[in-house]
Amino acid sequence: MIFSTTEAVPGKEISEILGVVTGNVVQSKHIGRDIMAGLKSIVGGEIRGYTEMLTEARNVAIERMVQSANEKGADAIVGVRFTTSAIMDGSSELLVFGTAVKLKQSVTV
Repeated sequence: MIFSTTEAVPGKEISEILGVVTGNVVQSKHIGRDIMAGLKSIVGGEIRGYTEMLTEARNVAIERMVQSANEKGADAIVGVRFTTSAIMDGSSELLVFGTAVKLKQSVTV
């Protein structure tokens, strides 16, 4: 599945718009990561535990969006965007969304 933050796929023509597709995940903090984050905030630097957690959440959300596009019979997803929001203290939602499209198939002679 091709997915892109641009509104088109270079070298391809969109033949049909199938609709908006989304994928999301609600992620809560982990007590072990919170302890390490607290210690890291004293000395500064990247909090790798949170980086890994958010990378995993982003990948899960993308997988869910691609699955939704596959269910619609899409060839690609364009205009992909990410957003986050706080759900409650200690947890947040990561949402990815885009437009599922069919691409015009090349005819070879």
